[in-house]
Amino acid sequence: MVARRPLIVGNWKMNGLAASLAEASALAGKVKAQASQAELGLCPPATLVAAMAATLKGTGIGVGGQDCHAKASGAHTGDIAAEMLKDAGAAYVIVGHSERRADHAESDEVVRAKAQAAHRAGLVAIVCLGETLAQRDAGDTLKVVGAQLRGSLPDDANAANTVIAYEPVWAIGTGRTPTLEQVAEVHAAIRQDLKARFDDGAGFRILYGGSVKPDNAKQLMAVPDVDGALVGGASLKANDFWPIVEAKGFR
Repeated sequence: MVARRPLIVGNWKMNGLAASLAEASALAGKVKAQASQAELGLCPPATLVAAMAATLKGTGIGVGGQDCHAKASGAHTGDIAAEMLKDAGAAYVIVGHSERRADHAESDEVVRAKAQAAHRAGLVAIVCLGETLAQRDAGDTLKVVGAQLRGSLPDDANAANTVIAYEPVWAIGTGRTPTLEQVAEVHAAIRQDLKARFDDGAGFRILYGGSVKPDNAKQLMAVPDVDGALVGGASLKANDFWPIVEAKGFR
C-alpha cells in the first residue's frame, strides 16, 4: 500500500486584507502546539501571497496562489505567471477551480496549460474537477469527472508535482455535500484512472472539496482515497479551519 501524506489546503478565494494575516498567524500557533502528520497550505488572494509567505516562514505551512497564466510573461494585463507566484514564496497553485471554469470559461485545455506552467515554475498544481447538479442528476458524474481528469492533466504530471481536488460544483458553498458513498465512488474512479495513465498513479493525492466544515470533516476524511481537503469559507478563520485539519492530519 502506497503511503500518501495528507494535505489540507485552505482556499481564501476573493477574501482577505492585510489584517487577515492574523488568522494565518493564529493557525501557525495551533500547528506549533501539535505534532504534524499532514501537509498544510493556505491560498490567499494574490495581493497577500508574498506577505503570507513571510508571515508563515518556518512554520511548516505552505502558501499557494489561486490561479496562474499559462505563459511565464507577456502582455497579459491583470494576469499572474506561475513564476511570479514562485518568486513571491508560493509552493502551490490551484488551477481549474469550478469558479474559474464557469466565470472565465476555462476549458480542460486551458487548465492543462496552466498545470504545465505550474510544473515549469516548480509549483505543485492542484487540479480541480467536479460535476454540476444537472450532470449529477443525469448520472454523468463519472463520465464528466473522468473527461476533466484526462483533459486537464498534462503528461508530465506526477505524484510529486500534482494534486487532484474533486469538488462537486453543486456542493461548493451551498452547505450540501455528497453522501460518503458518492464521494468514495468518485475518488475510487479518479484513482483507477490515475493508475491506468501514470506509473505512480497510486501516489497522487486526491482531495475532497465542497462545503467541508468542522462538523462533517472527520467523516469525509475517513473515506478511502480521500487524502485531504480543499477548504473554502471555513479556512478563513483559524478556529473554523483547525477542526478540519485535526480530522485528517493531527491527533
